[in-house]
Amino acid sequence: MSSQPPQPGDSRSDERDETSASDVLGAAIGGVARRAGIDPAEEATTGDVVWKAMGGMRGVLESILPSLVFVVVYTLWPDPLILSLGLSVGIAAVFTIVRFAQKSPPSAALGGLVAAAAAAALALFTGQGRDNFVIGLVTNAVYGTAFLVSAVIGWSLIGLAAGFLMNEGTQWRQDRRKRRVFLWLAIAWAALFYARLAVQLPLYLANETTLLGTLKLLMGLPLFAPLVAVTWLAVRALYPARRA
Repeated sequence: MSSQPPQPGDSRSDERDETSASDVLGAAIGGVARRAGIDPAEEATTGDVVWKAMGGMRGVLESILPSLVFVVVYTLWPDPLILSLGLSVGIAAVFTIVRFAQKSPPSAALGGLVAAAAAAALALFTGQGRDNFVIGLVTNAVYGTAFLVSAVIGWSLIGLAAGFLMNEGTQWRQDRRKRRVFLWLAIAWAALFYARLAVQLPLYLANETTLLGTLKLLMGLPLFAPLVAVTWLAVRALYPARRA
């Protein structure tokens, strides 16, 4: 007797849909990681991977300078607010223009420009310098929640990305060791984003704009880089045969 095809609502159909969705998500996250230079299948030193993940010197400057200029100018000349915001957005725009002129991938600088412009627009609308950091607070909350939820439900975002990059799909979920490592890596990333939120949100509510901006910079790349290194080393250790 021939078997019936999976019907909508039955367990086989739900499992197939779940796997398909995870494959799409894994491909999306893995693609971003690969473009950032984080691919466990490639032979590279940890230092090189971290440096590429930060975007090199240009990426570091694009990440730091707009916020740094805003903090410095706002601290020295809090009025008018438009001066510090204008300089911050202007620097982000210069980075984007340079990338276009050099025909290099503009996505990083363009994303930074859009974020800086949106944050500046909100701050100008409210007249509060602290609102220049609202988008960053929301981003940390969203990313932290996404990583935590993925860990709790057993579909770690780190695992999905690694599965795509190592051509393993979702087979890592059948390996207890991999599931455990990917679980804790996802929790570590969630902890990073929530730690930023826990420190910066009270400062936002207290209207401590200068201190908020300073800690945003200190909790940015200085915390991001070590966690990238830990993630890279942990994933590489799980796939020694595949890399060879």
